Parts: sequence; structure tokens; C-alpha cells
Amino acid sequence: MAARDRYSRKLECSQCGHSGYAEVSESDERRASSRDFQIDEMPTGFSTEFSSKDPRKYMVRCQCGHKFRFEQKTAYPPGGEPR
Repeated sequence: MAARDRYSRKLECSQCGHSGYAEVSESDERRASSRDFQIDEMPTGFSTEFSSKDPRKYMVRCQCGHKFRFEQKTAYPPGGEPR
């Protein structure tokens, strides 16, 4: 049985600025057809909109209703810089 790589990733809503850290894991098996990605712990104020084994397709919903991909380049609205 293959071990799992575990890490934290900061989630930040570009709409309202709400942020938190998600605890995630994925397979470390190099020959696997998928990364077997999963979120082990979602920060308060965020929920899963669409789950996927690929972090580029996993969709997250913020408490303000804004939806975004788990792995994305952060884009902020005009004047909305990181806090």
C-alpha cells in the first residue's frame, strides 16, 4: 500500500478576502493514473462545491457564495490586495 503525501494549502476568496488552511493529501505513487487527491480537513467558511481526484478540477465555495478552483492563481478584484 502506497503512503500519502500530506500538506496544507491556504484558501483565499478573491471576492470577500476570507481565508483559511485546508489539510489535504494525495497518493505518492508515481505510476498511478490519478493523484488520488482529497481534502482531509476544510477550513471554516469553505465547503466543497464539486469534488474531484484532480486538485485542478476540485471546486470550493466560500461562505460569501463565490466559487473557485482549489488549485488556481489568485486573482483579486481592483483594490482588493492580499491582507
